Amino acid sequence: MRRLARWLNHFEDGLIVLILLMMIGLAVYQIVLRNVFSSSLVWVEPLLQNAVLWIGLLGAMIASRRDEHIRIDLINTWLKPEARRWLAMVVDLFTCAVCAVVAWHSMLFLFEEMRQGGNAFPGVPSWMLQAMIPVGFSVISVRYLIMFFLDLLHLRPPMQEPHA
Repeated sequence: MRRLARWLNHFEDGLIVLILLMMIGLAVYQIVLRNVFSSSLVWVEPLLQNAVLWIGLLGAMIASRRDEHIRIDLINTWLKPEARRWLAMVVDLFTCAVCAVVAWHSMLFLFEEMRQGGNAFPGVPSWMLQAMIPVGFSVISVRYLIMFFLDLLHLRPPMQEPHA
């Protein structure tokens, strides 16, 4: 199981690097085409826009891997470690639920996109580029559910002490 998790982590890391390098390369290529040859590729702009979506969701997935999402720790500064653990469990369940709802509705959106058959650019259906939305939110939801159960079983690594 750890081997699979480690492989998935490396896959996420590699994919975000690959997409970022592709974005930089295509943007530079497009700039050269415009400024030197007074030309451009029509499909680059929508691809780059969707790549930003992928980068954002991959970044959120990577942040959820180690529970490094942005959080407001105002209450944590006054709580004892045991109470902090229970609060973390509530936050984990809430995050899991919200991400599951977003994943569900983004999947419905994706099915509607598939039914309507729109293209992001010639030859590429828009739903293919937007498929990352339900995937990303599903992964985040599952990760927070796992963190909840790890905390419930006292197997989660200790939480960092809040900064004063």
